[in-house]
Amino acid sequence: MSKRHQQDPYSITVDGKVFQVDYEPAESQTAIYGGNSNWRGPVWFPINHLVIEALERFHMYFGDDYKVECPTGSGVRMNLQEVADELRRRLISLFIPDPTGWRAEFGGSDRFGKDPRWKEPLFYEYFNGDDGAGLGASHQTGWTGLVADLIIGRRG
Repeated sequence: MSKRHQQDPYSITVDGKVFQVDYEPAESQTAIYGGNSNWRGPVWFPINHLVIEALERFHMYFGDDYKVECPTGSGVRMNLQEVADELRRRLISLFIPDPTGWRAEFGGSDRFGKDPRWKEPLFYEYFNGDDGAGLGASHQTGWTGLVADLIIGRRG
């Protein structure tokens, strides 16, 4: 679910009973889904990669004059290539150390963030939509390895 649903969860009433799905940035908080269940969390590299490619193709058709708000609610208007570049930048930033050497993918884990034996990036299965922490399998070099393609395709 989109972050928009954090304040306005999706709900439906069936036979007088209300069913609701809330925004969850990472693992499910609902026991029925088992916590560390697959396909949770909004940041999946294969999907984001496809969105970036689609935005670039639509930009080739619509050009620089077609603009959308990015990020939503910011009032900032960007053409579709600029939106694609912003998404690319955000995804790459999960692996870039800050001035202290900390990477968003570490989340709150000192195990990976402070131990010099873990200084190289880990290719997690998916990422927390709020803080960028890596989740799921930490060896997902297949699809999360798409970050290399995002770096190569980077403009500026």
